Amino acid sequence: MKLLNYFKIFFLLIFTSSTYANESIDYKVKKLTLELRCMTCQNQSIHDSDSDYSKDIKILVKEKFKEGLTEKEIKDFLTKRYGEYILFKPYFSSKNLLLWLFPFILMIVCMLVLIKNTKKTNTK
Repeated sequence: MKLLNYFKIFFLLIFTSSTYANESIDYKVKKLTLELRCMTCQNQSIHDSDSDYSKDIKILVKEKFKEGLTEKEIKDFLTKRYGEYILFKPYFSSKNLLLWLFPFILMIVCMLVLIKNTKKTNTK
């Protein structure tokens, strides 16, 4: 009787661990596909899109996670294949430097124009 109980516990542990692994992969797929842009939709994430393209990418991402690739490796793979446009948050690199610095440059220019205009009105 004790042996039967051990078998039940053993099979229960195996079943729950495989279920947990699937849930973990599904969570990783959801998290990553929320960061990826659907190329056929208007700025919609792959997770939210119902297009055939996004379904294919979801399957591809799930397969890559099952192969043991990390999130960064999958992003690199997709970026090489589709370009950096697929990422909602592009990499910080020299070719994207203007993209990342433009808001700060614009703010500084606006502040300088504002200061210049206030000095003109104060001197009159």
